[in-house]
Amino acid sequence: MRWDNLHQDGPDANGAAAALFGAGVVTRTVDTPEFRGVTFHEVRARSIINRVPGASRMPFEWTVNPYRGCSHACVYCFARRSHGYLDLDTGVGFDTQIVVKTNADRLLRRELSSPRWLGHHIAMGTNVDCYQRAEGRYRLMPGILAALRDHANPFSLLTKGTLILRDLELLRSASAVAEVGISVSVAFLDEELWRTVEPGTPAPERRLDVVRTLGEHGIGCGVLMAPVIPFLSDSPAQLRATVRAIAAAGATSVTPLALHLRPGAREWFTAWLARHHPGLVGHYERLYAEGAYAPKWYQRRITRQVHELAEEYGIGPSRPGAHRGVVAPRCAPEPDPGPTQLTLL
Repeated sequence: MRWDNLHQDGPDANGAAAALFGAGVVTRTVDTPEFRGVTFHEVRARSIINRVPGASRMPFEWTVNPYRGCSHACVYCFARRSHGYLDLDTGVGFDTQIVVKTNADRLLRRELSSPRWLGHHIAMGTNVDCYQRAEGRYRLMPGILAALRDHANPFSLLTKGTLILRDLELLRSASAVAEVGISVSVAFLDEELWRTVEPGTPAPERRLDVVRTLGEHGIGCGVLMAPVIPFLSDSPAQLRATVRAIAAAGATSVTPLALHLRPGAREWFTAWLARHHPGLVGHYERLYAEGAYAPKWYQRRITRQVHELAEEYGIGPSRPGAHRGVVAPRCAPEPDPGPTQLTLL
């Protein structure tokens, strides 16, 4: 692969990385504005199709994740805790220490060819975003999509990244031979909130442009309206404006999910809340006093409001697991909190 302004870090850095990831890891930094401060750990994965723990409770059973860590830097990201498994920081480290499985595309093709693989549905974007900025450099997804297409293997994708449009023709050719579901995550339209809570992502309007463009090319796209953030993006007027924009973009479905705060994400989000909205800290302590999930009454209220708005604007609201293109987002599974909200991955 070609890189501009790239250098491989010194032997001490690679030695430290080898202690975390094993022999053969290469640690690189890139001195360009879009990657300044980001370190890439290039590893060769041993396997790439992973079975989801507790899969019987999920709308999917198998996943492919070519990256760990995510430069989208969403302060609420459920996958932050997974960086702790690598002895990496779940705050800034999750945003800037990106693990790249450089052999993901080739390994996937080999695993799909195995007689033991039975062609199950594969979900992508369930841990971190496959179309984060690193993908613009490493270009793993074209090979992954081509492998899935060539094996006529069904799959779904969830993303906040506009880079998915680069692979539009691959998505079209894959959808001609297998079931393909695409969802884009757009939870709110508030620009000030977006800039602080999702600082590394494309703007919500640009993500809606992705929904629109996919639809114009015959690829139906749902919207995962997640997370709905209590007291910041959940007023009736905000919900209406968001659902109206989702409908105008031509989304095939909308699935709302309330913010949940697991260890790793909870601490990082709470610190952000104290800096930007200190008056809400007490409200959150009470709302999330029982655990990671918002109370069921709150989940039900948000779901009801969004589904009523979706019906008003002509979108068919999707039920958990009912639409393969709507996959639950990023983090490790945990006991199902009830029928009103997907167990998140």
